[in-house]
Amino acid sequence: MKAIMLMFDSLNKRLLSAYGSDSAITPNFQRLKEKTARFDNFYVGSMPCMPARRELHTGRYNFLHRGWSPLEPFDDSMPELLKKNGIHTHLVTDHKHYWRDGGATYHSRYSTYEFVRGQEGDAWKGVVDKPEYRYESGEPEEIKQRRVTSRVQHQINVQFMQNEEDHHLARTIGKGLEFIDTNHASDNWFLQLECFDPHEPFFVPEKYLKMYGIDDPAQFDGWAPYYFVTESEERKSTIQKYYKALLTMVDAYVGRVLDHMDRYDLWKDTMLIVNTDHGFLLGEHEWWGKNIMPLYNEVANIPFFMWHPNYPCAGESRQALAQTIDVPATLLDAFGLEKPADMQGVSLIPALRDDTPVRDYALFGYHGCHVNITDGRYVYMRSPTVQGIDGLYEYTLMPTRINRRFTPGELQNISLHSGFDFTKGCPVMKVPAESVMTRDADRFGHRLYDLAADPAQQTQSHDAGAAQRLRDRMVAMMKQSDAPGELYGRYGLDDAQSELLGRDPHLLPELAEFSPKVRYGLYALLQHLEGSGQQELAQRLKARCHPGWNQENLWDFVQNDVPQEQHQSVYYKMALEMRLD
Repeated sequence: MKAIMLMFDSLNKRLLSAYGSDSAITPNFQRLKEKTARFDNFYVGSMPCMPARRELHTGRYNFLHRGWSPLEPFDDSMPELLKKNGIHTHLVTDHKHYWRDGGATYHSRYSTYEFVRGQEGDAWKGVVDKPEYRYESGEPEEIKQRRVTSRVQHQINVQFMQNEEDHHLARTIGKGLEFIDTNHASDNWFLQLECFDPHEPFFVPEKYLKMYGIDDPAQFDGWAPYYFVTESEERKSTIQKYYKALLTMVDAYVGRVLDHMDRYDLWKDTMLIVNTDHGFLLGEHEWWGKNIMPLYNEVANIPFFMWHPNYPCAGESRQALAQTIDVPATLLDAFGLEKPADMQGVSLIPALRDDTPVRDYALFGYHGCHVNITDGRYVYMRSPTVQGIDGLYEYTLMPTRINRRFTPGELQNISLHSGFDFTKGCPVMKVPAESVMTRDADRFGHRLYDLAADPAQQTQSHDAGAAQRLRDRMVAMMKQSDAPGELYGRYGLDDAQSELLGRDPHLLPELAEFSPKVRYGLYALLQHLEGSGQQELAQRLKARCHPGWNQENLWDFVQNDVPQEQHQSVYYKMALEMRLD
């Protein structure tokens, strides 16, 4: 047996021709669909990049115990298990996070590995006199400053990638094809060919931009803001075109891998998986990117294609619910190996063979933010019922974050936890959590979407029976995952009488006479004030507002009455409610 996993980052399923879209030029994804089985109900697990990759190694949920994380000493690694059982595992990637503090234990699990330099501000080329970066997006200042180093370094790196053959995507695929050229006649190998594109920055050769009417590559710097859509329709369209152009380039290189599958007739003895870690919002729900907003299906419901020579299924689709934690068990199964006891995922080969259901529910989320669950029909999002990160912890023996070590200040308040059922008897550090994403993580409230009635997730469902069933199953799955005890209180899951769904401003009689937009904004502002103990200010707002108020009256109240340090948080809450529902 041989296996190839061709992986991309931030691949939006809803733009692929293989999933019925004609908004982007993706003929090779269509070709891929015709050669493999397409999974329609495949979900993320732990978000974002490295949490997803930890799941690809361990086959278990990461986000309940930890945010961004290296592999831990007690983790079972799928590529390492293959290696120990005589299967050569080879990683080719331009994903720079494998070489940063928060991902440094992944690449060494493989037999061999190659790293292509230059992606997303990778600290690659050294130029002392750095260019000045000028911002244009509506992102708040703190987000801009966190990303300034990457953006300046990206401007330096692209100076050394003037031709398409120098582009990191071209070099990454090229090295993967080189491995196939060398080893196609051999047996017992696994190639993980992993491309960072179409993740931002959207760095695209001109020929692909011209396919979308972009004649001047300098129209956009490639960095989509992780924030509300504040751009004009024209500017929004330009940003979307850059992503689509990069997606078309990705598609071209998918075609090169398929060409190699054809050239060596690998279809007869090689398993192929094509996947991504998560999707990407391009203005849907009035958001860009990922990380801050609720995990809508544009991010959570991801493309997945699979071929197994023993179970030919070319051109077919599969409805079985599946997710990222199932990939390691599937690969181990393909090579005839048993999965470890701690691996929660299940093999997808029964689903591939005849669409046999392999799971009833899928859990997913970011550490400290919504805990989400789906049965394929409904998506239930359980919000924290407390503000901020008080009482939230990370459990680890590897104290590093995305690009740095934990600081001494972060480690001064740690305690030793006895460990969990998957830590193999090891106690772990219990570290107070620190995350920009979990600030105001309660602001979106509990949400329920009926995908059958509303696949675009535009209107919340109020089916209390479905919410109760999913809530109960969420609790059961958290217990099966040995989730930390404090999470049940954080999400109001320790009280059987707690609210199932967030209050809907449409249904509140005291707001009935207000216009819809003001009703939602007023609701969000009152929720913030009352939830943060500012009862006097909430009463002042109630006394002053009346049905004649418009949006400007709301903003005036915030500017003049709400403390300035709360403006950012209030803006998040009000703008979400006024724009999305």
